[in-house]
Amino acid sequence: MEAVRRAVKQIAYAPPSQLTAFHLSLTPFLFLASSLYSVAIRLRHHLYRFNILHKHRLPVPVISVGNLTWGGNGKTPMVEFVARLFADHRISPLILTRGYGGADEAKMLHRQLKGTSVKIGVGANRVATATTFIEQYGYMCLNGTYDKLLAEDKMEIQSNYDQIGVAILDDGMQHLRMWRDLEIVMVNALMPWGNNQLIPLGPLREPLTALERADIAVIHHADLVLEKDTDALESTIRKVKKSIPIFFTKMAPVCFFPCRDVSCKMPLTTVENVIVLCLSGIGSADSFIQRIKMMGPAYVDHLDFSDHHLFQPKEIEMVQTRLKALESEFAAKPVVVVTEKDYDRAPEVLKHLKHYEVLVLCCRLQFLACKGSTEERFEKIVRDRLSRRLGVN
Repeated sequence: MEAVRRAVKQIAYAPPSQLTAFHLSLTPFLFLASSLYSVAIRLRHHLYRFNILHKHRLPVPVISVGNLTWGGNGKTPMVEFVARLFADHRISPLILTRGYGGADEAKMLHRQLKGTSVKIGVGANRVATATTFIEQYGYMCLNGTYDKLLAEDKMEIQSNYDQIGVAILDDGMQHLRMWRDLEIVMVNALMPWGNNQLIPLGPLREPLTALERADIAVIHHADLVLEKDTDALESTIRKVKKSIPIFFTKMAPVCFFPCRDVSCKMPLTTVENVIVLCLSGIGSADSFIQRIKMMGPAYVDHLDFSDHHLFQPKEIEMVQTRLKALESEFAAKPVVVVTEKDYDRAPEVLKHLKHYEVLVLCCRLQFLACKGSTEERFEKIVRDRLSRRLGVN
């Protein structure tokens, strides 16, 4: 199955000249599946457009963070950023996530947001999940308060701080069942549109025309590509929606922690002049590897698996074999580095590499001050849009 996933990704992103006979043999089946998928998504949109299927509206504002392609677009880091933004201003957010792939992203959010007022609801039926949480905690009547949100001084709300004030829909762009007040779409600068085909023939969940529904576009990993590449992406987005605000972000490494002790923080200089094996099962392994290389290790090797991949015992054996080969080649004990998402998916599995140090890289989403699109402007757009929902001028 992993081999097929790799082949499908290769078909989606590689130039036709690089496709093998195996890739070409899969293409007719993928084309048929992609055509059926196209019909299905168009039918679904029409059913909602003509109110045959109804959108559910929550009693609190809803922010959707989504994308048009599969994996590696920075959705979860943006969800964390937005959740902290509200929690820091004493508005309790509810994150609604499907829990796909063993709920690794939900587990990561739970760990990262522990000790805050953020609540995390996991389940495929996010309307039902939201209803359950709102019944349990209640919701805040925020009329007249969003105009103060993100002000220089932290706002003081007299309502119960535990009550839900806003819902954040993780991976929500295609979740049409829930009404949203702000649509944020994430775009991976390293792997934006691929071959421009719908899944599974290509990486697109919807045609690019779906950008018309977005209120904000964020080009993620913008620091890892050339300016001409981000200019081209910006141009593509504006051809669909000329007036959309566009922001640029990156993943900023913060520290490491050893797999055996999550409470121990280690500086980024830990991997300087060290032999490193990057092990990952994420949507954009290239960005992870590039950031490790920037930290000055002596040598970087990598083993990449598909997004949400759960490492199996035979794969851990393969990792151990690679580590022994690196140790023999460089006469030094290598270090394994994984992402937080990989750690939270299966921390116990990683402990089987007990003869080697396994470090977890912690990163946080950071806005790039580019073309006037700053973090402060992003926050203002969020505030203004939610104030409009509440009738605040």
